[in-house]
Amino acid sequence: MTNQPTSTSRPTADISQRKVALTAAIGLLVLALLAPFALFGVLQNLVVPTDAAATVENIIASEGLFRIGIAAFLIVIMLDVVVASALYVLLRAVNRTLALLTAWLRLAFAAVFASALVNLLDIAQLVGGAEQSALQGEQLQAQVMSSIASFDNGWTGIALAIFGLHLLSLGALLFRSAHFPRFLGVLVAIAGGGYLVDSFGMILVPDYALTISTFTFVGEALLIFWLFWRAIKGFPSESGSPGAQATEQRLAQPTTLVP
Repeated sequence: MTNQPTSTSRPTADISQRKVALTAAIGLLVLALLAPFALFGVLQNLVVPTDAAATVENIIASEGLFRIGIAAFLIVIMLDVVVASALYVLLRAVNRTLALLTAWLRLAFAAVFASALVNLLDIAQLVGGAEQSALQGEQLQAQVMSSIASFDNGWTGIALAIFGLHLLSLGALLFRSAHFPRFLGVLVAIAGGGYLVDSFGMILVPDYALTISTFTFVGEALLIFWLFWRAIKGFPSESGSPGAQATEQRLAQPTTLVP
């Protein structure tokens, strides 16, 4: 009796990797669209840091937009969980321990971000819910500005520091992976460094006004492009080495089983 080797495992594995890469790419792309919309299109348009009264008036007048911004941030948090899982699956072959740490760091970022987001939901309840009648005038303004500050501190001061660590470890994995160019790993790590500088700058320097991360995000954008590229083109076969080729030749030979 002769056993013929099956050749379906490698194409199936490649298709699976391509699907995971596509999932990560789509997730990161939606993140890259929703987060700036919620931050710049909503919060920065409604919040006037030096004028609490104007801020409250803006939020009350655009309560629907404010709530949409909160929902956009919540979707970002949910997608971070999906992206963390997808990146782990793609990169665990490089170093399982480091890939697991990278995934947990992104999940930790999402958890801290979610706790900070509660402050914005509190504001929505204050200006549009039953609590509005309980606080009026300066009390309402003070509570709204305090909640905005808490959100900013939780996200920029704490969550983005964890996200910076995530990008540093992700950059190390990409640098060591045969499926991604080394320069991509370097750029992603630099992006992580930018978030760390901003977070520690906010903590250590009074009235810190720099945003280094706005200049170091290039690696994050290129990662989205490269994941789409891998999803379309597939992942290179690992059978190019002489040892792997010899193994394939031995497996390709029929094996006779003697009863």
